[in-house]
Amino acid sequence: MDARKGNIYEILNGNRQFLIPVYQRYYSWDVEQCKRLWNDIVEMQKRGKEGHFVGSIVNIAEQAMPTGVQKYMIIDGQQRITTLSLLLIALRDYAVKNPGDTTINACRIDNMLLKNEYEIGDERYKLLLTETDRDILKCLVEEKPISDDTRSKLLDNYRFFASKIADKELLPAEIYESIGKLQIVNITLDRLVDDAQAIFESLNSTGKELSESDLIRNYVLMGLEPAEQTYVYEHLWRPMELLFVYETQGLVMDKFFRDYLTMKTTRIPKQNRIYEEFKLYHLNCEFGTVRELCQDLFTYANYYTDMAFGRNNNSILKALYEDMNDLRMEVSYPFLLKVHNDYAEGMIKEDGLQQIIRLCISYVFRRSICDIPPNSLNKTFATLKNEIRSDDYVNSIKAFFIMRDDYKEFPNDDKFTAAFVSKDIYTMRSRNFILSHLENYGNKAPIIIENYTIEHIMPQNSNLSPEWQKMLGTNWRDVQKTYLHTIGNLTLTAYNSEMSDHPFMVKMDMEGGFKESALRLNAYVVKVTEWNEQRIKERARLLADKAKQIWAFPDMTVEELAPYQVEEKPAERYNLETYDTNVFTKTLFDVLDRRIRNLSPSVKREFKKLYVAYKLDTNFVDIVFQKQRLRISINMKFSEVIDPKGICRDITGLGRWGNGDVELYMEHTADVDQIMDIVEQSYRVQADEA
Repeated sequence: MDARKGNIYEILNGNRQFLIPVYQRYYSWDVEQCKRLWNDIVEMQKRGKEGHFVGSIVNIAEQAMPTGVQKYMIIDGQQRITTLSLLLIALRDYAVKNPGDTTINACRIDNMLLKNEYEIGDERYKLLLTETDRDILKCLVEEKPISDDTRSKLLDNYRFFASKIADKELLPAEIYESIGKLQIVNITLDRLVDDAQAIFESLNSTGKELSESDLIRNYVLMGLEPAEQTYVYEHLWRPMELLFVYETQGLVMDKFFRDYLTMKTTRIPKQNRIYEEFKLYHLNCEFGTVRELCQDLFTYANYYTDMAFGRNNNSILKALYEDMNDLRMEVSYPFLLKVHNDYAEGMIKEDGLQQIIRLCISYVFRRSICDIPPNSLNKTFATLKNEIRSDDYVNSIKAFFIMRDDYKEFPNDDKFTAAFVSKDIYTMRSRNFILSHLENYGNKAPIIIENYTIEHIMPQNSNLSPEWQKMLGTNWRDVQKTYLHTIGNLTLTAYNSEMSDHPFMVKMDMEGGFKESALRLNAYVVKVTEWNEQRIKERARLLADKAKQIWAFPDMTVEELAPYQVEEKPAERYNLETYDTNVFTKTLFDVLDRRIRNLSPSVKREFKKLYVAYKLDTNFVDIVFQKQRLRISINMKFSEVIDPKGICRDITGLGRWGNGDVELYMEHTADVDQIMDIVEQSYRVQADEA
């Protein structure tokens, strides 16, 4: 390793070229980062400072050739060297357009800092970027026209610097001088000695933080031989990147890798450990080569982006993907990635794929209507593939959903109907989704819901007109409060402002009123002459019947379900009387038990033979009765517990009843708050993983 302090002029000067390898991300600095660099330059010049450190550039020298350009492969510092090059281009262009200003030598910048004067082809350029970035930078260096509709951070930042130079906050000569004062450490690695990947991971960049997918790309491609690296990048990695929408590429690719790993391992990586988990997976995966791994990633990325961006040539699948997006069902992606691949391999037919997606949509939607906390869905979908029987694929998934009677339950028709008719639909994020489906279900001429607004048949105005008060009855305030935002009182109209708070029959008979409406949602409304509690409830039941068809409960015959109903030996039943308690410990338990169960409706309490367990998917706290106190076992690693009062004890490796490496004691009811501080930490860990 050779590390030298210098400036951008010393680094670029000479017959040399800096290359950005294919595994590096694109140029990603925004104008905001350029503003900070510009402000540093201005401050340094105005204060007369001798220098300002802007970071390092780490590169690997390619094998030296007897003639030609010495090339360096940059592994860190692309953003820095590219941004400084854009500033130099803007400064050169200013000099070219203002020949009367002789303080800047445009030819010197051009031939010493931007180009290798006597070379041809790509070797002519001091800096070569990747893919589209490369062509845009070359056009800027060569002063060639660029299409007005081209979107590029390179162009945005070049224009920013050009505008700052034109503003004359600093004279051009001062800018050129200040650029030379920017201190850079240029680190050149020895390919045979230095571990480029290890060095790359340990660098603390002062620029824009690398995303998890950036780190994975570098890890996958950096270690390959040049020919294989180029093949994998051009045929697999780059085509995979292009599947993702440009504006959100980094964010959505991070999510893809997380869901891919979840699908493969049935374990959900933490948001900030996707890269680390990917490395562990790579070391133990079924693929013998990086090319095979990348082919698998590319395959699953196709399924993923179809779902995420609502793409498919099949109109039914496309509509289902759009429904998933409306419900924000990313939680189901790990499981559905597996299902899509099984479909591609012929394990199920297209109808089976559609059935399973509809099941997942109904499952998520019904649970949201029934106000079942969503924190268990991640774990449910992460492990659902384990329930699949390849010889009875669709039915095995149906059976899993039907037989859930715990916090993973699929609400049946009775529970769903009861919740649907009384739910405040209007304030739900998915209200348009609901009304659109109720209107368009089975409709060969579906409406575009964006052309309509939501209409409250009984108005929202708390000061209802005398006509409305009379129609609703003496308890009109209670009726309005109870039913205003429920499905029975909501419809769609293109005449919302005209209808306003008018009496019901005015809304019925007016131009554009209910009688003129062709919407199916208004089929019941046009048949009645009054609108009150009874009518709202009747219409709600009719719409609930339709909702049960749209978001259906899984259907199986008794014979189909029978193989999945394995009789289990009755578990030995325990209760609070099982334990050796007294009045004092029973009081302690009642106080703590109430606080733990109040954490969430999803918390499940189980009386075990030796302790009381509280769990979401797995135990997060256990309670053991002792003579004058409760011993509490926390299912966390001791090193992960935040314990400012020092009430926890490390029992790692020690035999204890309960789960986890942490124990503490409750000896007084006054201890409950500090104990719950610890219990809630374990609960949050389980909730995040659920």
